[in-house]
Amino acid sequence: MDNKRIIHEKEHGKKIVSDAEKVWNWSSPSGKRRADRRVDFLINVPGIKKEDKVLEIGCGTGLFTEKLYNATKSDITGIDISEDLLEIARKKIPDANFLLEDAMNLSFQDATFDVICGSSVIHHLDMEEAYKEFFRVLKPGGRMVFAEPNMINPQIAVQKNIPFIKRWMGDSPDETAIIRWKTYKQLKRTGFKNIKITPYDFLHPATPNFMINFIESVGKTIEKIPVLKEIAGSVIIQCEK
Repeated sequence: MDNKRIIHEKEHGKKIVSDAEKVWNWSSPSGKRRADRRVDFLINVPGIKKEDKVLEIGCGTGLFTEKLYNATKSDITGIDISEDLLEIARKKIPDANFLLEDAMNLSFQDATFDVICGSSVIHHLDMEEAYKEFFRVLKPGGRMVFAEPNMINPQIAVQKNIPFIKRWMGDSPDETAIIRWKTYKQLKRTGFKNIKITPYDFLHPATPNFMINFIESVGKTIEKIPVLKEIAGSVIIQCEK
């Protein structure tokens, strides 16, 4: 990761550390529902097993690390560029391994991990460089899965591209979002295979509690409709080495 981007992300970590999960929209009732569905994807898409060595990129406060560990009891290493966020994660899940790492320049040896995963992190990185490094540290046949914001979603497009709204929403300066056909080409160039990028998630974090079940049900229907599904709030990126 370039020095300017590193500085921005570390400053962002310090800024949000006291209320990170609220900033990331995981603390509301609908946010918690979205997080539970997301972790199901992170576990089931790559089929994480207890014996797998798992690398979680951008673990932050350990919200998803905790869910992954409790569900799989696998050997999980969480990395982040923010020591402030890692302090919280270490207290939350003492059995996991947390390291201060630059995702663009990982310290791990080649072919170390069975699975690489993450939630809302790739869009903070220089994606092409990140994919090369992830490919390097994955074992042959290793699996990768990320859940990321979808740039085709109207709200995401406004939030990521209009500077004053970006600041108001609490984004870091360099983050963007995923354009799935562009990401497909980047992954293919890197050498990944069995690439699938799926739009999903129409449940907004601000959805009132009494509407959650209805909106989630309607959203899952829209996820199956060509064209309409493209404006979902998130995408699931999956591939193999």
